[in-house]
Amino acid sequence: MVRAPRQLSDKVVSWASIIDDVTAEQAVRTARLPVIEGHVALMPDAHLGLGATIGSVIPTRSAIIPSAVGVDIGCGMIAAETTVSASQLPDDMDPLVPRIERVVPAGLGRWRREPTGAALAWLAEHPNPRLTSPQERRALEQIGSLGSGNHFFEVCLDETDRMWVVMHSGSRGVGNQLAEQHIEVAKRLAKAEGIPLEDPELAWLQEGTPEFGAYVADMLWAQAYAMENRRAMMEVALREILRFVGTGLSGARVNCHHNFAALEEHGGRKVWVTRKGAIRAERGDLGVIPGAMGGKSYIVRGLGNELAYNSCAHGAGRAMSRRAARRTFTPEDLEKAMAGRAWQAAKARELLDEIPGSYKDIDRVMEDQKDLVEIVHRLHGIVSYKGTS
Repeated sequence: MVRAPRQLSDKVVSWASIIDDVTAEQAVRTARLPVIEGHVALMPDAHLGLGATIGSVIPTRSAIIPSAVGVDIGCGMIAAETTVSASQLPDDMDPLVPRIERVVPAGLGRWRREPTGAALAWLAEHPNPRLTSPQERRALEQIGSLGSGNHFFEVCLDETDRMWVVMHSGSRGVGNQLAEQHIEVAKRLAKAEGIPLEDPELAWLQEGTPEFGAYVADMLWAQAYAMENRRAMMEVALREILRFVGTGLSGARVNCHHNFAALEEHGGRKVWVTRKGAIRAERGDLGVIPGAMGGKSYIVRGLGNELAYNSCAHGAGRAMSRRAARRTFTPEDLEKAMAGRAWQAAKARELLDEIPGSYKDIDRVMEDQKDLVEIVHRLHGIVSYKGTS
């Protein structure tokens, strides 16, 4: 049975069956902005964010809110199917984790010290004259690296015991720096123009201004960079995994953003649609929706629900903050949750804020969005690798 979305206000529609009052109020506050065109749509994984709610879809008229797009522009997922079956995998998958660590740098301060030839070629084809020399160098070095926090790599099996490889990452340090620059510009302009804001993070850039044009150019570049970063990591990871397994080929891939803005037509009007922790799910679109560390993930196909601006959830969504997770759980709890999987067990304390218990139930999220997507494949993780500090 499909559950109908709820009206949290006259301008907020929510698919989240579980949502706290603080998150709901944040969404209502965003919806009160004068540049909002229509309603704000909350996805089932909605939770508190900086400025705008994570798991929200925000339509704006002739404007973009840089902080709503977020500081990891173009962050998203990539998944690759393989021809490998569970019966062809080694009994012991633990040795795969350090092998992946060697070819996919992850964690704070960990990336390639020399750019690859592929990175140099990509930047030559996608120049960004607004980058400083240090930003350009860092962008080259970080193509093919994972990052930290909730960015991850997993080997999964689907409902037929076919092996998949799944990754989560974005536009790395250069995307963060570009985002922060434009967020500060938007705040300064709002203050200079005397625009009253309930939250300074909700400052917007107005279409037709030089500042808006510069942001859109950098945003689109960072989105392309994030897409290439995921592609590059997947290439080297697949080669290493298939060498480890000793057989198999890679197949179909899905590479999708969940932190981005795009100019789209909805209700007969052109609007900028910002998906902050949400995937585009137009009819036929394929997407990747991960659950918590080592758990279930889903390959989905969009149903094109116009009320949700053709969007869906980007993951399970946090049920508690990282600080709360560290107060609530112990490394032993994480070891118990990850039993039977290959993972970085020696780094249990560092990874504690990513414990599955700190996330919403992914099955509840999927149930809440039956009218947004249909499930194509159900995956479950058997190998997990995450960047740590």
